[in-house]
Amino acid sequence: MLGLIISLLIIGLIAGAIARLLVPGRQDIGIGMTIVLGIVGSFIGGFLGYLIFHKDGDEGFFQPSGIIGSVIGAVIALLIWQRVGNRSAVR
Repeated sequence: MLGLIISLLIIGLIAGAIARLLVPGRQDIGIGMTIVLGIVGSFIGGFLGYLIFHKDGDEGFFQPSGIIGSVIGAVIALLIWQRVGNRSAVR
């Protein structure tokens, strides 16, 4: 269990940092939110992988993915975050 938590934190940090580098513009988030972005991206990537490839059906559709899926999911989450943040900042 502790190994899973540590690996989620490390993969989350790496995936979140890569996603922040890939998405243009400035993101005003710290290291903690970068880790959360990567972890959320991992689950988004796992869900998309399940929808596209129908693998790991026994584990369900809500599962963590590898580093590539995590980066793709983190980019999607970051783009959604920027859209939602820009909409509320216009007011």
